[in-house]
Amino acid sequence: MSTIVSLCVFLRTPPLFIMDRIFNNSFGFQDIDGLVITLSNTFGNSIHNQFEDGDPVQYIVAILLLFYLFIKIIAICLIFCLLLCIFVLPTRHLYNVYIHGAPICVVILSCWVNMQTLNVLSKQYVNFNMDIINKVITWDVDVILGIFTQLKIVNFFCLLFCNIILQFGLSLVFNFLQVCATNHSIHKVVYISFITPTLMTLITATHSNTVTMLLLSLLPLFIVPKICWINILTIVKLICYGYKHIRESTIYDFVFMEWSRLNMPNVLKLFWAIRLLDLFILSLLNKEIKHETLFGTVKYLLIKGCDTSTAVLGMASFVSYFCHYIIVFFRWVVTEDVDQMNIRQRSAIVFLLLALQTRLAVLEPDERFIQLLINISITCDFLMIYIHGSMVDPLLRSLSVNRNKSINRHLRGLLVSGLLLVFSITVLRYLWHYNFPSNWKLDIFCINLQISVKVLVTLGVYSLYMIDGYHKTIWEKLDDYEFYIKSFGDVANFCLSTIIFLNGVNNLFFESVNIASIPLMCLHAYYGIWRSIRDGWRVLIRRRLAIRRVESLADATNVQLSEFDDVCSICRHIMDSAKITNCNHYFHRICLRKWLNLKDKCPLCHHILYQA
Repeated sequence: MSTIVSLCVFLRTPPLFIMDRIFNNSFGFQDIDGLVITLSNTFGNSIHNQFEDGDPVQYIVAILLLFYLFIKIIAICLIFCLLLCIFVLPTRHLYNVYIHGAPICVVILSCWVNMQTLNVLSKQYVNFNMDIINKVITWDVDVILGIFTQLKIVNFFCLLFCNIILQFGLSLVFNFLQVCATNHSIHKVVYISFITPTLMTLITATHSNTVTMLLLSLLPLFIVPKICWINILTIVKLICYGYKHIRESTIYDFVFMEWSRLNMPNVLKLFWAIRLLDLFILSLLNKEIKHETLFGTVKYLLIKGCDTSTAVLGMASFVSYFCHYIIVFFRWVVTEDVDQMNIRQRSAIVFLLLALQTRLAVLEPDERFIQLLINISITCDFLMIYIHGSMVDPLLRSLSVNRNKSINRHLRGLLVSGLLLVFSITVLRYLWHYNFPSNWKLDIFCINLQISVKVLVTLGVYSLYMIDGYHKTIWEKLDDYEFYIKSFGDVANFCLSTIIFLNGVNNLFFESVNIASIPLMCLHAYYGIWRSIRDGWRVLIRRRLAIRRVESLADATNVQLSEFDDVCSICRHIMDSAKITNCNHYFHRICLRKWLNLKDKCPLCHHILYQA
């Protein structure tokens, strides 16, 4: 099953490369500006003069160029739609597409290899003439040694031999694909046509027959249209199937249903890895990073790895992949459990939203690298907040409230809390001591300060409950101290969220106008500011109501407590003082106040404790 999934991922990657090139070329529309500038610089105001002279040639040329550009844009759009139809096909249909389309790629690759070999070998014959051959025939030893040293005969034959082996392998691949498509093997002449250009190089001593050799190498290409014509109905059905599948799917279906069926995270991850490897190899061949250090090479690859929208999607899949395993590691540290947690989608969405808001793909290289580091830093901050909210805080709260005596579990939670605190303080220290030009510096500072405040609040509440565990009697002020600590954390987080929002407004209207950041700012204003105000106000009102309701109840006397002679039904502790409800039940004042923060009914008989 894993092999089939891997094959499906691999087969869906090549169309992404072509679509990425189309996106990078803006569907051909970016050529319009260049054409307009060229026409303006070339013709200027001479078109009117040409009409006056009766020679509208330049005007006709301009019309033809515009027509060519229009046809080019239409062709690119059709190719993109075709690739999209192929991309969404099921694996069994996708296999048929590759069986019929791969032979063309094999022939083109063979032609390209022959051209490169001919270009290299033609340079060996620059100083070669027939007089040298006559001297070789007379066994002139000095001339023969000169040929071996000047023309590098050993390298010459090694290159020819390697090309022959490669062409023979390509012919076998071509034959295999034809057998899969038609159940018939190719003729032996086709085998020979792959190797013919190299054999002709051995016979002729010049490169004047290059056109003939290329025509011979393209001989197998004439077989492909025949196969496609035989299977034209199958090909049309496949394209129609893909088009119908796209037309019947809404955006919601594609994002939430087709995304998992097409295994898009793994497809994008493989696409980005191959693209990065291709960039690395090309940069080595072009000697762009020959003298670069390791940091310079990584910087170059990261800059080139997010220069298109498709590349940003691929990088987001890689970021989500690493975030997933970071979460798995911390979950193992905290609970010794490695169950899957839904963090991949969230981290990828955060990274994509940041890339969209900062227009990462269209920035200049140096600015793009700095902004990429900032986006990764903010994504790591989101990861730290997720680790605190979903792992550390619930664990320490559970351990302290339930009086758990497992030192191992306490140390695990405290260790992760310490790591989060050290991470945020390190970032804050770096931002304080080092200055870098960015509008996001204040945002990163406030986010890491929020992480520090959240961790300190968790440790403060944890410490209170651990101290309460050593009290033999109930600690009346515990609830008040916990409320004060949490209120401090909520107010601090609210102030920091407000600063982040105001900084975003300043960047939007006064620094750089980006419409894409408006929805993100609205989301931040709702979740980070409005909901914190609403939830904090509700907690304050319920707390005040609970205090008022508890104080309205009668206090139990010592005689009543001695007659009751039982423990509090909420905390299971002995009662030195208590409140008596209207239904004649005894509870600690602090326990009843905590209960009324949640419900208005008696914990035992579920009668209403307070009537307005």
